[in-house]
Amino acid sequence: MTFGEQPAYLRVASDLREKIVNGSLPPHTRLPSQARIREEYGVSDTVALEARKVLMAEGLVEGRSGSGTYVRERPVPRRVARSGFRPPSGASPFRQEQAEDGTRGTWESSSEQEGASPEIAARLGIQRGDRVMRTRYLYRDGGEAMMISTSWEPLEVTGRTPVMLPEEGPLGGCGVVERMAAIDVVVDNVVEEVGARPGLAEELLALGGVPGHVVMVIERTYYASGRAVETADVVVPADRYRVAYHLPVK
Repeated sequence: MTFGEQPAYLRVASDLREKIVNGSLPPHTRLPSQARIREEYGVSDTVALEARKVLMAEGLVEGRSGSGTYVRERPVPRRVARSGFRPPSGASPFRQEQAEDGTRGTWESSSEQEGASPEIAARLGIQRGDRVMRTRYLYRDGGEAMMISTSWEPLEVTGRTPVMLPEEGPLGGCGVVERMAAIDVVVDNVVEEVGARPGLAEELLALGGVPGHVVMVIERTYYASGRAVETADVVVPADRYRVAYHLPVK
C-alpha cells in the first residue's frame, strides 16, 4: 500500500476509523491485532501500534485487560441547553431543561471558602487571595454523570447574606440571577466562552470517560453593572453531548 506524504500510522488509523464509522467494524468487535494490521497494511509494528494509539485517543476503541482492543459503542449525543435569557421558573438552565424534557435529573454539590487563584481573581476582577465561595456540582441525567460545574462567587458580594451558600437557605438551588436579585444585585449580562481540551483524570473518572477523551469547557461569568458576581467552569463530555444555545432575537 502506498501512503504518499501522510505518515503511515495516520493513513492506517484513517482506514480503520472509516471501517468503524461505516459499520464494517461494529461496536464490541475486536480490532485487528497488531500483527494483522502489520500484514494487511504492509507496515511495521511501530506503525501498527501508533495507529491503534490514535484510535484509542479518539475514543473509538478501548483496551480490555487480557483480551485485546475493541470498538467502543458510539453514544448518540444529547443536548445540553444554554440560554441567554432569564428562566421564568427561577431555576438554573439545567433544572429547567430537566423539567421541560420530563426527566429526573439529580445533582450533588459541596461548597467551601477559599482564596481566589490568579486566574479566578482575574475573571472576577478581584485581588488574588480574596475570599470566594467555591461550589462544585456533579449533575446526573437518568443516573449517568453528564456534567461537572465549579463556580466561584466573591464573598465581598455574597458574604454574610442569605445566599452565601448557593445550595442552602431560602433560595438554595435557584439560579444566579434570582439569588443575586434577593440581595439587590441586578445581573444584566452573562458571557460564555466555549472551548475544548483533553479531560483531566479526575474529571474523566467522575464522568465515566477514558484517558484521552475530549471535554467541552464552558467558561461562564455573570455581571451586574459591569462587575463580575459569579464565574464558573462547566465541563461536559464532548462525545456524549452537544451544547445548544437559545438566544433571543432583539
